[in-house]
Amino acid sequence: MIPIVNAAAIDAGDQPVVQDITHYMRPGTLQLAALPPLSLYIHLPWCLKKCPYCDFNSHEMARDAMPEQRYLDALVADLESALPLIWGRTVHSIFIGGGTPSLFSPAAIDRLLGDIRARVRLEANCEITLEANPGTFEKDRFKAYRQSGVTRLSIGVQSFNDSHLQAIGRVHDSAQAIAAVEEAARAFDTFNLDIMYALPGQTLEQLDQDIRTALQFKPPHISIYHLTIEPNTYFAKYPPAIPPDDMAYAMLDRITERTAGAGLGRYEVSAYALDAHRCRHNLNYWQFGDYLGIGAGSHSKLSFAHRVVRQVRFREPRLYMDRALGGNALAQVEEVGRVELPFEYMLNALRLRHGFGLRDFTERTGLSITAIEAALQIAERKGLIERDFARVRPTERGFDFLSDLQELFLSNAE
Repeated sequence: MIPIVNAAAIDAGDQPVVQDITHYMRPGTLQLAALPPLSLYIHLPWCLKKCPYCDFNSHEMARDAMPEQRYLDALVADLESALPLIWGRTVHSIFIGGGTPSLFSPAAIDRLLGDIRARVRLEANCEITLEANPGTFEKDRFKAYRQSGVTRLSIGVQSFNDSHLQAIGRVHDSAQAIAAVEEAARAFDTFNLDIMYALPGQTLEQLDQDIRTALQFKPPHISIYHLTIEPNTYFAKYPPAIPPDDMAYAMLDRITERTAGAGLGRYEVSAYALDAHRCRHNLNYWQFGDYLGIGAGSHSKLSFAHRVVRQVRFREPRLYMDRALGGNALAQVEEVGRVELPFEYMLNALRLRHGFGLRDFTERTGLSITAIEAALQIAERKGLIERDFARVRPTERGFDFLSDLQELFLSNAE
């Protein structure tokens, strides 16, 4: 990365240099013919309890009470400070993530979306997703989110098995999970269920029961994740006994079999959906689109005529609110170097079943296809991709060994 703002100096208390649009538009080493679609990510960082596997920027309400209105004020101030960087661009999707966004009241979400509409141009059919957890809603709460303008709900179910929910530190039980899914199905045409597998002590039969329970609600989208032990989490310090790799592969095969039988296509490594219900916001990430992130700890990736820039907001909620209300919530800004762009692009695009178009690579990175040709040849020889004159797709083997495939493009950044 090429630093534009020194994050260490900011953390030490120095005021960062505020970059205006003329700084980003100056001549550079890239030549982007057009800007990609733009999404908006909003981070609401509070949750009832920090899950032992979670490495997201989330903060327990018990230790850090949630100042709902002040945080909304900070989000609006953050957005207004960023407007010159996205002026005239249309926002195609909004994702409100966390934390547990459903801890915010429907009135707060209504205010937030109204403030956004007053400041940026939204696509007519803009997808607006809200993350919600079972146990943080009462009857008709999801309906109220729908009335506020949310078009898609993503529910963090993780499992319908009480013992597994307890093992991974979730605050809800199976009955609450079922009630939440039923409520979501009544309120939303499009909703997603987050399910985890390879949980401590989980058998193939128990995983199968979780998937069959999920599918009985006919969800148009399911995101299914392998439990991973992330650094700096409780599970990293006290790792649980999880199923071995061969069992996890068998679980993934069962997931793919069950979801396919329900008409859900695996369009991304962890995402299964009906064709008309794929998550447009996540697709924009995976296709190396642009996104502006506002909220504590949020990340942005923004393209300009001659450069691609990444931003990071301050992580700690109270510091973030102070900085955002003071006019600059940025903790770090970096320009993505030419040699890093191929790996950055492939880290996302190769997660998609249909891969990427060669023309798309050139348009989104400003680089010639020759920048990745050597790695493509190696990947093809290893049976990890298939390609023609227009498109590159991961093979079944490439999907199974995705990290190995992606790492082939890391050499471009060295």
